[in-house]
Amino acid sequence: MHDLALEEKNNEILNETSINIKMLYNKVKQIEIRCFLSNENDTLDSYLEFHAGAGGTESQDWADMLRRMYMKWANKKNYKTEIISEHKGEEAGIKSSIIKISGEYINGLLKNESGIHRLVRISPFDSGARRHTSFASVWVYPVISDNIDIEILDKDLRIDTYRSSGAGGQHVNTTDSAVRITHLPTKIVVQCQNERSQHKNKETCMNMLRARLYDYELKKKEKEIENVENSKSEIGWGHQIRSYVLHPYKLVKDNRTNFESSNPEKILDGDMDSFLESSLYKLNA
Repeated sequence: MHDLALEEKNNEILNETSINIKMLYNKVKQIEIRCFLSNENDTLDSYLEFHAGAGGTESQDWADMLRRMYMKWANKKNYKTEIISEHKGEEAGIKSSIIKISGEYINGLLKNESGIHRLVRISPFDSGARRHTSFASVWVYPVISDNIDIEILDKDLRIDTYRSSGAGGQHVNTTDSAVRITHLPTKIVVQCQNERSQHKNKETCMNMLRARLYDYELKKKEKEIENVENSKSEIGWGHQIRSYVLHPYKLVKDNRTNFESSNPEKILDGDMDSFLESSLYKLNA
């Protein structure tokens, strides 16, 4: 129909078929991506954990920018986002934070985003307008369903309560309702300050701990990583999976796939599908 309309110079049919071809292409693209999302955990929701690297305010601001990027990506697709915990920096940004993203195939789409992310820019916090390099980490793990049995023994847990240091959701806690749980055998730490109720925060923490332990055992069995907790301490040079350069040129480059974009502002504003798709194609082939 498009070829015939082109021959007859029928602009109305040309426009209609062009729209249909684009819709068909997008549908085929979605089906193609689903072919790479066949693991049992790919359909699950995800927790995303952010940590600022060394460098104080600059890295803390970068961690906050990364969190914003993923939340904007999720919001543009009408996925549900929730801030589980947040520890703000002294001047700006965040020292650490955990968010939950809920939607179709979230964990499959984001599972390759775990690692160190590097930013190069002129620092807005430097009166001398010098170029700074900052690092922050992102760790992605699935929100496992209730029907998966993960044994957690009380003797393996250390439970601490404390007063929230900042807004973890839509309000600021006024009591010592925030909860931190440490799983002593694995040294995995989870925390929640989203609710006023200590009981609800503890319940959320236990759900997160089950998810973390499931992910921990899964990765250990598959031998995908040697030691998750040790790798988290190396938020710096030589370990980044992706670089975001805003100065002296503009470039976002994934060091694993070599996929790149010359429009970092667009990526940081949540338009990151091209990087997610490239990771799925090249890292799961």
